[in-house]
Amino acid sequence: MLRNAATDLIIDKATAIAPPDWINHPEPRSFRPKSKYRTIWISDIHLGTKGCNAELLLDFLHSVECETLYLVGDIIDGWRLKKGWYWPDSHNEVVRRILKIAHKGTRVVFIVGNHDEMLRDYAGFSFGGITLAQEAIHETADGKRLLITHGDAFDGVVLYARWLAFLGDQAYTLMLRANVWLNAIRKRLGMPYWSLSSYLKKRVKNAVQYVCAFEDAVAREAAERGVDGVVCGHIHCAEIRQIGDVTYYNDGDWVESCTALVEAFDGTMTILDWSEMHRARAKQPQMQAVG
Repeated sequence: MLRNAATDLIIDKATAIAPPDWINHPEPRSFRPKSKYRTIWISDIHLGTKGCNAELLLDFLHSVECETLYLVGDIIDGWRLKKGWYWPDSHNEVVRRILKIAHKGTRVVFIVGNHDEMLRDYAGFSFGGITLAQEAIHETADGKRLLITHGDAFDGVVLYARWLAFLGDQAYTLMLRANVWLNAIRKRLGMPYWSLSSYLKKRVKNAVQYVCAFEDAVAREAAERGVDGVVCGHIHCAEIRQIGDVTYYNDGDWVESCTALVEAFDGTMTILDWSEMHRARAKQPQMQAVG
C-alpha cells in the first residue's frame, strides 16, 4: 500500500533505521540505454484513480536518468481516495520507483497540488529523500530562472468556488472511466493507447478558451515575479509557449497525454510524449517483420 512504500524511507535520525531491502535491489536489465537529462518535470499522475497510466509512467521512469526530478503536483489523488480506496500494485510500484530514484542521488522536489493538498502542511519537510514544497525556483543550465508551481492557484474555479471544482471533477472522472473502457477494448484489438478525454478537451471551444486564459494568468504572475519562465501542470495540457517576455511550460499529465518536460544539459527544454514514443517502439518490430 501507499503507506508501506512511502513510510519505508522516512529515516529517523535518532534511531538510524536502515532503508528497506528493495531500495538496493539491482535495476532490471534492459537492452535500451537510458536517456539522460539535467532536469525532468512530471505532474498530474493521479495515483489512486483508475485513469492513472501507471504502467506507461513506470516504463518512462525506468528509461530515464536525471539530476533533478520535479513532481509538479497532483501526484496522489486525495480527492478520489477519500471517496473510495483504489490502489493497485502498479501505483505502489510508482511510489517505490520514485523513492528509489531519490535514494540513488537524484534531487526530488514534490510541489504539492490541489488533489494532494493534504500534504501542504508538510511543505519544507523531506521524506525518503523527497522534499515537499508549495513552489520552487529552478535555474536552467543556460541561466534562466523558472517558477515551478502546480497551477491550481490560478484556476478561478478551484480558488473561488471549491464545490464547483468537485462537481467538475465528478464529470471529468466519468470521462476518464470511458477512456479506460475504450482503451481496454483497443488493447484487446491490438491497437495502441489513445486518449478520448484529451481529444474531446482540445476540441471544445470553452475548454480551449479556459486553457488560454489559464496560461496567460500563470505567465502574468511569472512576469510580476521577474522570472524568465514558469513550469506548471494542473490543466493536463502539455505546452511550451512564449507569452510576452515569459516562457510558459506545462508538463502535461499521466492520465490523458502521458507527457513530461525535460531539460537537456545545455538548458534546452522539450516535451516528451511518452505514449507516442511507446507507440513508435511498438511499431518497430512490426515494420521489421514486414521488411
